[in-house]
Amino acid sequence: NMKKKIIFTLIFCFAFATHSYGAATGGESEKVKSNYEKGSYIIKKAKRSEKKGKTKKANKQYEKALKYLIKSNEKKPNQPDTLNYLGFALRKLGKFEEAEKYYMQGLAIDPKHNGINEYLGELYIQTNRIELAKERLKVLKNCNCEEYIELKELIEKN
Repeated sequence: NMKKKIIFTLIFCFAFATHSYGAATGGESEKVKSNYEKGSYIIKKAKRSEKKGKTKKANKQYEKALKYLIKSNEKKPNQPDTLNYLGFALRKLGKFEEAEKYYMQGLAIDPKHNGINEYLGELYIQTNRIELAKERLKVLKNCNCEEYIELKELIEKN
């Protein structure tokens, strides 16, 4: 009986020690996020900051997101989602020409990409090219998605 208690205690201590060690070192099982995941996460934070009226904070977050997205695009080029977020961050920072290049690159790969079509439409509105924004809306017409609704509302306001 005493032997069992000692063995149990040793097993328990060993298990606890290895668990603590794993937690302290970040653990082997912890998944490393890709540059795209980091960039898209920061974009979402920046959108929330922007909604709260914290424009300076949002701009810093867009700048930070850009760094990760550029790295992601260098490692894995021609990913429409990455190109979409690159365009988005640049557009939010007022770099419309650069943003448009990324959006166009993304559409060349995936012409029906909902996010790119919506955001490119928004860029066209911001740069007073409503007819081009309406063309993006036509692409989204049958998607039954929020991107269509949001772009349609923006076009109607302008």
